[in-house]
Amino acid sequence: MTNSRQSSFRRILVTRILLLFVPVLLIGEIVALNKARSSILGTARQNLTESAISKGERIGDAIAILKANLLSVSKTTVIPSGSPIQEQEILTQLRQQLPASIECIQLTNLLNQKIIASSCGDQAIGELRLPLPSDGIDVKAIFPPNTGITGKRNTQNQLRLVLSAPVSDSRRNLVYSLSIQSALYQQTRNPPGSLTGAMVVIAEDGTILAHPLTDWVGTNINQHPNASQLKSIIKNAIVGRNDSINLSFTKGKELVAGYTAIANPLTQQQQKWIVLAVTSVDNALFGLEEIKLIVIVLTVGLIGASLLASLYLAPYLARPVEELRDYALNIHSHHAAQPVPHNFQIREFNQLAQALDQMVERLKAGAEELEIAWKEAKTANQIKSQFLATTSHELRNPLNIIINCIRLVEDGLCDSREEEMDFLKRADETTIHLLGIINDLLDISKIEAGKLSVVCTPIDLRQILLEVINLQSVNVQQKGLQLKCELDPKPIPIKADAAKLKQVLINVIGNATKFTDTGSITIATEIQYSTGKSQVVVIVKDTGIGIDPTQQHKLFRPFVMVNGTTTRQFEGTGLGLAISRNLIELMGGSITLESVGLHQGTTLKITLPLIDISLLPVPNKEGNVGDLGFSSRNEEAKASYYPSLQESGGSSSLGINKSVKAEVEKEKSLKFQVLLGNETYEISLSPQQTILVSLPKRGVCVNGTSER
Repeated sequence: MTNSRQSSFRRILVTRILLLFVPVLLIGEIVALNKARSSILGTARQNLTESAISKGERIGDAIAILKANLLSVSKTTVIPSGSPIQEQEILTQLRQQLPASIECIQLTNLLNQKIIASSCGDQAIGELRLPLPSDGIDVKAIFPPNTGITGKRNTQNQLRLVLSAPVSDSRRNLVYSLSIQSALYQQTRNPPGSLTGAMVVIAEDGTILAHPLTDWVGTNINQHPNASQLKSIIKNAIVGRNDSINLSFTKGKELVAGYTAIANPLTQQQQKWIVLAVTSVDNALFGLEEIKLIVIVLTVGLIGASLLASLYLAPYLARPVEELRDYALNIHSHHAAQPVPHNFQIREFNQLAQALDQMVERLKAGAEELEIAWKEAKTANQIKSQFLATTSHELRNPLNIIINCIRLVEDGLCDSREEEMDFLKRADETTIHLLGIINDLLDISKIEAGKLSVVCTPIDLRQILLEVINLQSVNVQQKGLQLKCELDPKPIPIKADAAKLKQVLINVIGNATKFTDTGSITIATEIQYSTGKSQVVVIVKDTGIGIDPTQQHKLFRPFVMVNGTTTRQFEGTGLGLAISRNLIELMGGSITLESVGLHQGTTLKITLPLIDISLLPVPNKEGNVGDLGFSSRNEEAKASYYPSLQESGGSSSLGINKSVKAEVEKEKSLKFQVLLGNETYEISLSPQQTILVSLPKRGVCVNGTSER
């Protein structure tokens, strides 16, 4: 279920790209603008400082030129005494000889202070300071009128210079004064972005000689709020420092100025003028506006490009995720053969698809394993139920037999003492059988609880095998099977629990006898050497019903027989092989079972490690069982050919003369044929007797046949 607060991968991708890109872009542009502003402002400061130096040089040059021109004209001009018209014509001629920057020319009579000729009216441009130097020029500064004073006002509010020089008459008498008036500098209108700046001239005593503001010209810097800044400028300039500074003449308008100092061009005193080139910060940063415009356009373009790139990249990156999402959401409806989407152009997504594919395969395998385990659990439950039914049957029948036999004897329903003994013997045998079933149940419970243990000691495996064969030969005889023994003639030293090993061998040979109706049972030993280790293999091979290869893995499980009909036909709990395997493994060995198929017989192998033969205990010497009489097919043979023949039914020996045949009635006897060398011997025994034959690599057969 989709949460309303959640967002799609594409939307998150686009928004995250923009949220990361736009702030970074804006921060970068702010840093770039600040850097550009600092750079442009630094360039403006340098240009204004150079402009101030240039302006100071131009002021000095302009005044020097005026002095030179005026001195030249005054030396070469002679004013004749005559009519004013002639004097005006001479003044007009002088006007043409002087620079065009001169605003006014006046010719004044020194004797009566009367203006005899003027290019700017009858008003004197300045008061003459007498006496005039005969070979020099008198220079004086005229400040513009203060605010509120009537009269013609100079619109440029510049400092005016009046230069006066004596002029001689036709008699060579200095009776005239030639005066010229000129501005300190020519104010020009600078275009926006120009870094020449407006000129400000301040005398060393603080008098403002030129200023872009009308009210400031002619005043002293102490009269203004920024006096400290101006004093600092004067101090630095006087010591010869050319630099720039930020200042303001009016509130709220920030200015930047470059300054320098020049010698006072009006007098020969050591006082200096401080020349400033001043412009507003906005004008100094005029080029920054274009940069800002370019940056804004670039920002909008980059944001649009990033949006387009995000919209392009979002499907490119989101498509693999969406395909994998769709596959995962609909995995239950996919066909088993449909692969996980892959072949993306991004390696990480391909790796994710591969991991998802592997996960799906593992889930499928896990599901199959769970299904198999469920089926096995179900089968195990059925097997348990079958086992309980079988065990109940196996326990009930012996108990019924025991109860019936005892009650017959107890109620005196037997006709004779022998019949009573027969019933008691049958009850005893059934009790032993019932005890074996209970022992198996106890053993398997100990195995499942992990409490089954063995006590291993050095023993002779060959002797154990002979004892077990002796015990199991009765069952073999009763079923009319051939018993083939191929045992090693020498002792086989192993370390095992003799009782538990005998239990295993009895179970194994008993199973071979139980599931074999015709044919033979072969018991053999084989010594193997591999990788520095030696071991003995006990092989029990029968020609019985065999086992389906697909069912063989179940045989060593508790409570399991191949099928239910086997249990009914042969009886048993299905615990024997499971107990045998655990016992053999506790002794350090292994047990395996092989069968080609049904009715192909079965081969069971028990492998145990060998030990040094010197570890075996020394056997006690016991009396020989005695000679057993038997007849050869050609001639009689001596029983000494069989050094060890023992009756398993009791402890007494059979002392039979070699010349006497062991004969019993056919229905109560069995005949053994033993192959020894090239001769076959026949032994006749009663069904109650079991003969243990111990011969090296010789065959022991039942029912009149011989096997080599």
